Amino acid sequence: MTTLYLMPTPLCNEHLLATTVPYNIAILNSSTCFVVEELKTARRYLKAIDKSFNIDEKTFLELNEHTKENEVQQLFKSLAQHQQVIVMSEAGCPGIADPGAALVRLAHAHHYKVVPLIGPSSIIMAVMASGLNGQNFAFNGYLPKEGPARTQKIKTLERLAAQQSQWVIETPYRNVNLLEELLNTLNGNTQVCIAAHISSDSEFIKTKTAAEWKTKNAPPIHKIPCVFGIGV
Repeated sequence: MTTLYLMPTPLCNEHLLATTVPYNIAILNSSTCFVVEELKTARRYLKAIDKSFNIDEKTFLELNEHTKENEVQQLFKSLAQHQQVIVMSEAGCPGIADPGAALVRLAHAHHYKVVPLIGPSSIIMAVMASGLNGQNFAFNGYLPKEGPARTQKIKTLERLAAQQSQWVIETPYRNVNLLEELLNTLNGNTQVCIAAHISSDSEFIKTKTAAEWKTKNAPPIHKIPCVFGIGV
């Protein structure tokens, strides 16, 4: 019977070994099939954490945002010939704001064993360090791209934040635009957390009111992986 391991990967290229659990390395070496977002970066990561890792003896399959539903079905069928399969995203946890959930659903339907492994999650780490409500929080992914729908969504999240902290992400090159929209839409006393480049040497995590952020320089977040939190 196939076992599907869900393996978080480091959030940045700094300190790869320090942010990879030793137990995970043993699982990596004993597995024969890897489902990854991007072949080149996945292979580079595997060689970086273990120079003896034999890439040529492993099977690599791609699963990313461009993979169609019928392609996921075909990909899943090929897993049956492997006892251990690793699912890896580019950074963080597969299935959490990253591809993987569709494959896991199929694994459960076919009675495969599914094993989540320990590793970094930018969303959970941001919640931990924010000071916002960690007992009740919601991850909303991406906001509507633009216009009234985006503004209305921000206002809705602000209302919900009275009881439940709200978290969003954005395509890194649009981070600055999102922060500007948050600060221009939210009430001045609403708390806003900016968690940028988590686990890197340039990590920045701060929570201030919207009014305070307007009077202080925000960190350079253009094209940097970032998580935003809203709390009251």
